[in-house]
Amino acid sequence: MRFLRREGVFCRTCALASFRDMQADTMVLGWWGPLSVLITPFTLLTNLGALSGIKRIPEPVAPGFRPPLDPGKPVFKRPAGILALMPVGLLGLAVFAFTALLVIGLIVGPGDDSAGAGARDADTPTLTSGSCARNDATWPEQELRPEACDSSVAQYRVYEPAVSCESGDYYAYLEYSEDGNTALCLRPLKG
Repeated sequence: MRFLRREGVFCRTCALASFRDMQADTMVLGWWGPLSVLITPFTLLTNLGALSGIKRIPEPVAPGFRPPLDPGKPVFKRPAGILALMPVGLLGLAVFAFTALLVIGLIVGPGDDSAGAGARDADTPTLTSGSCARNDATWPEQELRPEACDSSVAQYRVYEPAVSCESGDYYAYLEYSEDGNTALCLRPLKG
């Protein structure tokens, strides 16, 4: 990355020619660096401030000891200006896409996954305080299923703890409660 500046006393035509050459070079060569991708658009806009100053210079009235430079074609009518439309267009497309996705995200809002860890799955059975359950997995994994308390396969009685589960009892995953956020404890049934 480098910054170039052309200083001197210019007539309007020579200043315009220098501006167009440097702006076209920046539009083609200014993008080829990690930070340059971000800095080049600002450089191009800053250069437009110089162009407004150039336009305030009066036209040369009488030729000096040498003729003024040929300003050439405007920047976007040169091959370099046309080529530069690709990175400018891609940058514009990226900014537009980011803005559009941000607006869509704000309008639509969070999806179903945003309910958090306490979100209930439709296939997860519900346990209530005072009911009984069995675990079809090996602890610490949980595949809890409701069971009638007088059933021979019932392993645990479900209760809501005052503060925490008592010693020897197990915590059920939050997903097994009715609202998906209530803590439940599992007390082993004595067989």
